[in-house]
Amino acid sequence: MTDETQPKSRSFTDEELQDLVASTDSGGRNPSNRTVAILIAATAFLWSLFQLWIAQPQLWFGQYLPVLNSSQTRPIHLTFAILLAFLAYPALKSSPRDRVPILDWVLALAGAGCAFYVFLYSRELAATARAGLPTQTQIVVGAVGIVLLLEASRRALGPALTVVGAIFLLYAWVGQGWLIPDIIAHSGLSFTSIVNAQWLDTNGVFGIPLGVSTAFVFLFVLFGALLDKAGAGNYFIQLAFAGLGALRGGPAKAAVVGSAMTGLISGSSIANVVTTGTFTIPLMKRVGFSSEKAGAVEVASSVNGQIMPPVMGAAAFLMVEFVGISYVEVIKHAFIPAVISYIALVYIVHLEALKQDMPALGPAANLGRMFAKIAVGFVVTGAAFTGLVWAIQALRGAAPGISDWIVMAVLGLAYVLMVRVSARRPDLALDDPNARQIRLPAVAEVFPTGLHYLLPILVLVWFLMIEMQSPGKSAFYAVAVMIFIIVTQRPLKALFRGEDVGQAFGAGFGDLIEGMIAGARNMIGIGVATAAAGIIVATVTKTPIGTELAGLVEMLSGGNLFIMLLLVGLFSLILGMGLPTTANYIVVSSLMASVVVSLGAQEGLIVPLIAAHLFVFYFGIMADVTPPVGLASFAAAAVSGGGDPIRTGITAFFYSLRTAALPFLFIYNPTLILYGVDLGTWAGILQAVGVFAVATVAMLLFAAATQGYFLAPSRLWERAALLLVAFTLFVPGFWLDRILPRFEERPPTELAQAFDAAEPGETVRFVVQGPDFATGRPTRLTMVHTVEAEAPATGRAEAAGLLLLPEEGRLYMDEPMFGTDYQQKLQGFDFYGTERVEVSSLQSPAHRPPKQLFYIPALLLLGLVIALQRRRQTKPAF
Repeated sequence: MTDETQPKSRSFTDEELQDLVASTDSGGRNPSNRTVAILIAATAFLWSLFQLWIAQPQLWFGQYLPVLNSSQTRPIHLTFAILLAFLAYPALKSSPRDRVPILDWVLALAGAGCAFYVFLYSRELAATARAGLPTQTQIVVGAVGIVLLLEASRRALGPALTVVGAIFLLYAWVGQGWLIPDIIAHSGLSFTSIVNAQWLDTNGVFGIPLGVSTAFVFLFVLFGALLDKAGAGNYFIQLAFAGLGALRGGPAKAAVVGSAMTGLISGSSIANVVTTGTFTIPLMKRVGFSSEKAGAVEVASSVNGQIMPPVMGAAAFLMVEFVGISYVEVIKHAFIPAVISYIALVYIVHLEALKQDMPALGPAANLGRMFAKIAVGFVVTGAAFTGLVWAIQALRGAAPGISDWIVMAVLGLAYVLMVRVSARRPDLALDDPNARQIRLPAVAEVFPTGLHYLLPILVLVWFLMIEMQSPGKSAFYAVAVMIFIIVTQRPLKALFRGEDVGQAFGAGFGDLIEGMIAGARNMIGIGVATAAAGIIVATVTKTPIGTELAGLVEMLSGGNLFIMLLLVGLFSLILGMGLPTTANYIVVSSLMASVVVSLGAQEGLIVPLIAAHLFVFYFGIMADVTPPVGLASFAAAAVSGGGDPIRTGITAFFYSLRTAALPFLFIYNPTLILYGVDLGTWAGILQAVGVFAVATVAMLLFAAATQGYFLAPSRLWERAALLLVAFTLFVPGFWLDRILPRFEERPPTELAQAFDAAEPGETVRFVVQGPDFATGRPTRLTMVHTVEAEAPATGRAEAAGLLLLPEEGRLYMDEPMFGTDYQQKLQGFDFYGTERVEVSSLQSPAHRPPKQLFYIPALLLLGLVIALQRRRQTKPAF
């Protein structure tokens, strides 16, 4: 295409970009009528107050407030979400944005009323509908509520979730037909039973997803909104530029790190793109990135904010309930993949800068030296945090009665001192990225201006990681500290600067109110999404699709786990074209996570459930990037002023290949997510450090291979060699398994003795085979039993629920005892057919050399590639 035929680039104003974010995240309607605008804002503010009320962990004022249980808080949460969805989101693109039509008022009140009905009549519902005896009025309310919830979802999130929810409802009602495979067909549920299960029961719309949104997610979103309103977002961006802006291609590296830190504040990929991109994208273009590549870097870094601990996306909190582990465990498993993903993205943009010989903004700095400084900073921070833990534990031991008050006093004093340091410098303001001269700030100038923003993050991490409190309680304390900071930081600065303190107090309260409103408005889409996704969860529970889908997927994949993972990833990407990450995760994990685990067990690969859920989560995030519908790519194209959104999305997808590769790697090597690594011991910590170091090198090599540049432009075979080396470093056991078997076979009849001989903490691995309960076809399942410390000295197999029947050298099984874990794990077998279920194999670990031996040939191959590329190298690698 010639220049004459190309469309002219268009620059979007700040107002248009903010409108883009609002129309996607918080609602694009901005009523001109002051009364209506105040009413919407007041409703959002009350929602935030309500969430703080129900989250308060029985503080001194808790005795004066009624206590609500989850079956009461969830309907009120949805009441606010539906009410604001109809008031804040126009029905169509052509609908008025400066006023709320009468029909929207009617729909808002009706939808909110249907949700509030569940709260108001919770006792009556417990005695009627939830006992299987719904009244006609309840059915009408439930049916209207479902329809209006789907319409609210369409407005806030687009048509995809509404369409998927409607399809699942239709499937539950019809049950069978030419479009429904026989394996998941059923007789169909009645209209009454569908409405009862979806709206009136506690497992549908008002089930676990909405419960997580109510108890956890809202407080974290509110925490981020208050941090942003206080000025932390600008501080993080400036800090990233101060540290990385002087590097080659520095604006792109600063965009990556700034987006990682901004991801702490915003769970929205689009808001992250617009917030950081309005500053970083013009500067990236200035040093030589094209509009599409600049937008792609911002997209690739922004969407990964959801996987970055300690404040991850809403789907991470759902994992707590779905997998049955603590949020701290989720953070532990997500940490290494998230960090190496961001390190690799910094390296990718560094390679882009090398390929195009981009200049630095100002005197050039060295990337390797910068990484060394960051590593030292992490070590110092870790040592300081460890010292803080020991100091507080010693204080509690010496003065348990007053230790908490002393800690609060020290925290308050530290805050005042930090604000005093900040007040000595002018408030940070983003420079004009299009200015003729760009002056890079120094870290020493920027860092002291926002130290107090780190205190609420420290409080959050402290209660999560040290006090081991629930995510909701930890977030409540962090929000409480943030409220104190946002109200007092302006007056304190005014006091130290000799300015008007009263006016500053007013501005601080204004920031608090705006932050509370912004937090609630940012929750509209999440609240509606988790409620609508509950429709899919309930359908999976009430119909055969949940239990029989494993057979369907196994048939499509030919029983191959890798092919099935590809299908699951593709399914997530397709669904994610229209669904937000949270809803996408709920749908795919409900259908597929357990299937991944069971099919892995059939292949003899024990896939941890958390690994399967993280796999789905990662591919749900990738959907925000993938064209043709990746909304973050469209936002970046708008910010870049004329970039093609499809080309931006394609480039971002290639930059994000590392995010797509990681889930496959930790499925086959769960050590990457620190599964089975005990961080409570020095040996476990050293193992984690080793895993992190090797995984980082492997991911950098993977990035170099996919970018076609290492020390110099890579030839095709060199790219293949780098991929081979990266794969070997990630999964060294793959090659060892090809040469030597992992396990030695023992007679199955020795299973009971193996249980009794194992020490507490050791595992016993065995294979069960028999007819499948649904199809009758032979199937096999690999089981791993961990001996608990409280297990009896003898008879452990029977105590675990296994009923073993040795006969003529074979070991048959009867149906495990009801209520035991094995009754759940082996429920897919038919214990009453003509073919008997038996233990076909007892496996013990084989004596093999360490798998890390394969690092040697991999590193030798890497050395060969380095030696050959050094001859062609024309510029420093770092």
